[in-house]
Amino acid sequence: MEISEKLLCLFTAELTDDGERYVVEIPRREVDTGAISPGDTYRVALIASTDGATEADSGGGAAPSSEPQPPVEEGEIRYVEIEDLGKQGDGIARVERGYVIIVPGGEVGERVKIEISEVKSNFAVGEIIE
Repeated sequence: MEISEKLLCLFTAELTDDGERYVVEIPRREVDTGAISPGDTYRVALIASTDGATEADSGGGAAPSSEPQPPVEEGEIRYVEIEDLGKQGDGIARVERGYVIIVPGGEVGERVKIEISEVKSNFAVGEIIE
């Protein structure tokens, strides 16, 4: 699958039926970080899960767990804002539920496009790609 360089944000969402229309909810973080703005018009691409999995049960085939899963996956592309610096000088970004992404080379206040290269239960590592 080819992904446009114009991609502003990427997230998992559920399609809901409110009776009169179908709704895809945009995570607040996408507006809060400035990736998109309320009132503007955007093109939306929907990609169905090929295995029928949802975000809640996408544990890679493992038994369901009561532990929350990391909100990112290896290979995922995201725009993040560097909020802090770690002890070794790496940029620190936070996403859903305060989950930490370490971004080597990131500077505080910088908004960068990253690719997630490693995912652990309590943090991930993202490499700057733009």
